[in-house]
Amino acid sequence: MRTWFEPEEAEEFEAAKDLLIRRCVTWAEEHGHPVDDLLLSAAVDARHESRDGRLAYWDGASIRFFLLRYVPYKVTAVREELDLAPEVLRTYLRYLDVTGLRDPRGATFADAQEIIADARAEYAAALDDPTLRGVATFWAHTALGQGVDLTVPGAFERFKRDLDAGRVPYDEQVLDKILQNRLVNGGIGEERAFPQLPVYLPPASELMEAAARSQTVQRLITLADWVGKDGRALTDAGNLRIADALEVSTLLGTGEDRLRVHSAADLPQLNLLLAWAKKMRLTRTSKGRLLRVAKAAPLLGDPEALWRRAFEVLPELGRVVTVPVATWRSQPVLAEIFDEILPDVLNSMYGLDEMPVVRLEETVWLACQEYFDLDQEEERLRDLWRREADRDLRRMFEVLSDLGAVELTRGPADPLYASDLDHDDQPLPPDAVERLRAALAEPDLPLVHLTPLGVRGVRDRLLAEGRDAPLVGELATAPPAELLGVLAQHYPPEDAVAELQGWLARPGQDLEMLLQAVRDCPFRTRVGAMLRVLADVLPEGRLFHDLRHDPVLGPAVWTQLIDAGKMQPGALSERENLLMGAENFLSVLELAGPEGLVEQLKRMGGGDAYEFVEAVLASGHPDVVGLRELRELVAEPLRKTARHRLRHVPTRPPGARGRRKKR
Repeated sequence: MRTWFEPEEAEEFEAAKDLLIRRCVTWAEEHGHPVDDLLLSAAVDARHESRDGRLAYWDGASIRFFLLRYVPYKVTAVREELDLAPEVLRTYLRYLDVTGLRDPRGATFADAQEIIADARAEYAAALDDPTLRGVATFWAHTALGQGVDLTVPGAFERFKRDLDAGRVPYDEQVLDKILQNRLVNGGIGEERAFPQLPVYLPPASELMEAAARSQTVQRLITLADWVGKDGRALTDAGNLRIADALEVSTLLGTGEDRLRVHSAADLPQLNLLLAWAKKMRLTRTSKGRLLRVAKAAPLLGDPEALWRRAFEVLPELGRVVTVPVATWRSQPVLAEIFDEILPDVLNSMYGLDEMPVVRLEETVWLACQEYFDLDQEEERLRDLWRREADRDLRRMFEVLSDLGAVELTRGPADPLYASDLDHDDQPLPPDAVERLRAALAEPDLPLVHLTPLGVRGVRDRLLAEGRDAPLVGELATAPPAELLGVLAQHYPPEDAVAELQGWLARPGQDLEMLLQAVRDCPFRTRVGAMLRVLADVLPEGRLFHDLRHDPVLGPAVWTQLIDAGKMQPGALSERENLLMGAENFLSVLELAGPEGLVEQLKRMGGGDAYEFVEAVLASGHPDVVGLRELRELVAEPLRKTARHRLRHVPTRPPGARGRRKKR
């Protein structure tokens, strides 16, 4: 049972969604919890269509989004059914929790209940506001308001004909507002983000010390102290007086105090720090003076929080990070898209070792060309602008280095960064490929990589954007089933082993707890995935010798050992072969659904398919829930088909046995 699918895995996702809804509905009805197929389907779709696509990950933001945006925008049903959404969502999250499907990086079930309760009044208000609907939902609700039964085939098509003929009244103002919202906000769809590999971070104490050592952090604190509670006078142009600018430059250690300038505006490093401090609300201007913000005292006293805030606002400082060259453009090329380029560059570096700066220069220049439409007159300046963008990108790295977010070194480039230059789908133009080929062959190149502070800063931003950014060690106290589920889907093997070893190192957590979580899992495909994760940390031979005889895990273990070539099918007894057959049938039932398994059984067994399933049902396989579905959804349809076929088989008429033929 997977809970994450690529957008193009449409069939696999639909099969998993059907299984999840079917199991959840059955469980809810057995336990007396409110449930509704349509709203469950909407909850699963909402997470699949999200930026990260994790079906079992629900935090405060995703819960509120589903109730306050997704349901009003996308779900069409009578109001009485829509009113059930908070309770149905609660049921769904409870089911994820009790079955071990929940992603432990989201809200706990207890926290989720509080979030749902707090959003209930807002949810009712959202349903009352028709302007929050999508266009399709608006027309569907209009049809419902006209008494159209949308479940009747052809009903909506007849409604559309009446609408086109002008026979259907509707609220034009509401529709105009909906169209305006879609034009401005672009609907509620999110583009799926590229999944990130797990990263490693040092202990929090080391990150705190690194933040305190940051040159930029120290300079911002020094600048705020220099401004003081009384502030500093500004010129009519809003700049510091030259004497004050040179004085504070000496304190900051920027080296600009030795420059001969006509205005404080000619000191780029000082101007960057001043702009940074204002953006962070450390300082402000009022009545011709630069003042320190009194409420900034807690931030100035916490270097780590100050670092985080400085990193957070840096994308907004493009016009002071870049250096204008008036003979080329009124604004540097990179300044106009700095807020997009900086996060993209940092994302490109995330999780990787040293990158050649020249590789990033070419991708940044490609982005600049896509952003600016260069006419024929400007073509002669293309190379100048490219060099300008390269220079400002390196200036950006220097600023990040002073902050402590990146480290700049020199050396040869890893062959990885030249390995894709000959690919057919290479997005870079031929001239850029040739420049890169020559540059990457040099033995001494500028290289850049994220520091641990930089990794944490990028990760914090990715998480704020709703993306999945795993961190080795963050699952150290996760429930066993949830731990194994996340590792099976989102961690490469070596990172999964590191996470498991960290989990096992904590007091009170041992291997038997993990094995019991696998035994308790109600989904055979998930059992297999969890066992594959555990196989890398189990003591040598335990998977074969001990777990092979486990009464619950045995069938799944045999399947894994046979698939890996570590055991021959002939080594199993007749009963064990039957149990392994049940394991395979139940896995196909989860992956392909009842119809898919029925078709497969008919192809394999022909007229004996029903008997084959009956034997599996009597195998004693430990998956009670799966066997019940196999009986109700697969065996019963096969039985009916078999009966139907028997009625058409030619037989002797009743009483014909022993009757003499007339001569």
